[in-house]
Amino acid sequence: MWRSQIGALRAAGHEALAIDLPGHGSRMAERFTLAGAVATIADAVAAAEHPVFLCGFSLGGYTSIHYAGAAPQPIRGLLAASCGTRPHRVALDSWRAAAQVIHAFPDRGLALNNWAVRAAVRDPELADDVIRGGVALEVMDDALRELRQLTPLHSLRQIEQPVWLVNGTLDHFRLEERRYLRAAPRARLLHVPGATHMVSLTRPDAFTRILLEAVDESAR
Repeated sequence: MWRSQIGALRAAGHEALAIDLPGHGSRMAERFTLAGAVATIADAVAAAEHPVFLCGFSLGGYTSIHYAGAAPQPIRGLLAASCGTRPHRVALDSWRAAAQVIHAFPDRGLALNNWAVRAAVRDPELADDVIRGGVALEVMDDALRELRQLTPLHSLRQIEQPVWLVNGTLDHFRLEERRYLRAAPRARLLHVPGATHMVSLTRPDAFTRILLEAVDESAR
C-alpha cells in the first residue's frame, strides 16, 4: 500500500523502507502484539545507516507514536496519519464485536473487505496494492485488544522531535486531533481535503507531497 510513497521518496534521493508489522503482509501467519510491533519498528530504526524519519498510518500511526514516545534510539521526525482519536475501550470493544460477526462469514470477511477497499480507493491500481499485500483478517481482534495499552497523548508529550499529524477531512478517526496537536511540543496538524481514513490512498498525491516536505524539513 506504500508503493506510491516509496517510489516518490526514492526518486527524491531518500532511502525508504515499508515494514510489515506482525500479522500483516509477509508476516500474516503471526499473531499481532504491541510488543512485537514496537520491536519491529525498533529493529528497522536500529538497522538504518542514517537518522530515521518515521511514518505510520492508522494502526501503524498508533504504534509509531507509542514507539517514538519511548524510543531509546531517537528519530528525526514522525508523521502519524489517520490515528487522531484515542483508543477508548468502549469503542475498541464495539469494533471487536463487529469483527467477530464478520469473521463468522464463510470467507472470514474477505469479500467484504475487498469491496470496502475498492469502494474507498477509487484508483484500481492503488486498491490492488492494498489487496495484493494480503488482507489481515485474523489480526483485527488481536490489534483491537492490544490497542487498549496505548496512551497516545502521553506518548506525544514525550516526543521532542517534529511531529506531523495528517488526517483526511472525511476521516472518522480525527475526533481528538486537536488534543493530539496540543500534546506534542513540536506538532503541526495538516488536513488533506476530500480524503477519507485511507488518506495515503484516497488522495495519494497530496499525502505524498506532505510526506516529502516533512522528510526534507526534518533534515534541516
